[in-house]
Amino acid sequence: MEESLLQTLPSKEQIQALPVFQNLPMQQIHLIHNIEQCLVLEQELKSCALLGFDTESKPTFAKGEVSTGPHLIQLASHDSAYLFQINPEILEFLKPVFESRDQIKVGFGLKNDAHLFRKKDIELNSVIELSKCFSAFGFPNPMGLKNAMALLFQVNFPKSKKISTSNWARKTLTPAQIQYAAADAYAPVLVFEELHRLGLLPEHIPNTSLKLRLRPNKTKAETDA
Repeated sequence: MEESLLQTLPSKEQIQALPVFQNLPMQQIHLIHNIEQCLVLEQELKSCALLGFDTESKPTFAKGEVSTGPHLIQLASHDSAYLFQINPEILEFLKPVFESRDQIKVGFGLKNDAHLFRKKDIELNSVIELSKCFSAFGFPNPMGLKNAMALLFQVNFPKSKKISTSNWARKTLTPAQIQYAAADAYAPVLVFEELHRLGLLPEHIPNTSLKLRLRPNKTKAETDA
């Protein structure tokens, strides 16, 4: 099984030539900046067994400058992305989601996020770092989201340095920031599903994986057929 998975990662030039990743449409991306909006989405959000997860912070440039982030927290399901512009009330609203052992949170490069959350007195539970799940493909080192999307789905996942280092604390985010932030939470959901289908998730995955609502075309029954 593992032998057949060994692959060569496409070069940067080859990735650039691949079809561009299809992000969620804007009408399925919710930008949230007050507690009233949170409460409207509360049941919808808390019913998700699986959530893609990422954060964005206003960059620090001065030596010794301490980040006040995260300024934006992104969560995504199969068909929606939720972009939370953080204030103390919204952070308190999200705390049960992040501390829940019944909701799996998946993403790439989450070590720094965990550090930021601890500073906010939030302990992350049932979180899976997907970058470390590619050893069966012959990649023992952590893999970034862009390379993972190219490897699993043969798509070019755009990563703009200009957008990633933009001001995430601004009151009105640009359409480019919104698309970028949503994609960074949505794509890990697709990666998780595919690794789940291939049987390549870590053994210590929380028991809630048994009730994950994967897409109909990604069911284990079809995989085994």
